[in-house]
Amino acid sequence: MAEPMQAGMSQWGPLASWGDRVIAALLDRVPGFVLAAIGARAGALGTLFSLAGTAYFFYVAYMEGERGAGPGKRLTGLKIVKAADGQVLGGGMGIVRQIAHFVDAIICLIGYLFPLWDPQRQTIADKLLGTVVLMDQPKEEFSAELFKL
Repeated sequence: MAEPMQAGMSQWGPLASWGDRVIAALLDRVPGFVLAAIGARAGALGTLFSLAGTAYFFYVAYMEGERGAGPGKRLTGLKIVKAADGQVLGGGMGIVRQIAHFVDAIICLIGYLFPLWDPQRQTIADKLLGTVVLMDQPKEEFSAELFKL
């Protein structure tokens, strides 16, 4: 009989803490938020900035599925994998995972707090898609390479 997995660990490695996940998510999202904020205040040109912010959001989501990490997670050494087999989700499912975070936000953002008490440190979106976020992955230096698939 297999031993139960201890909290904070998966069979694929140590799980990212809530704080690490927040920092990586902020790093992943800041460029998109900046573009959208400029767009909201820039008149006719603002539409272009807003579209660029939206495109960036979907690109990072696709990158998270395809590589397991967007720029922020690559900087901080985090990686999203399927809990069942330790593999990345694929680009399309990365986008689905980001859309599923809507469920985390529905009830006063409680789903985003789940990793604070959940033994597998999963948000509701992670539970729905069967993903975990690993830490101690190779960190990358800040460069244009962070934004490439």
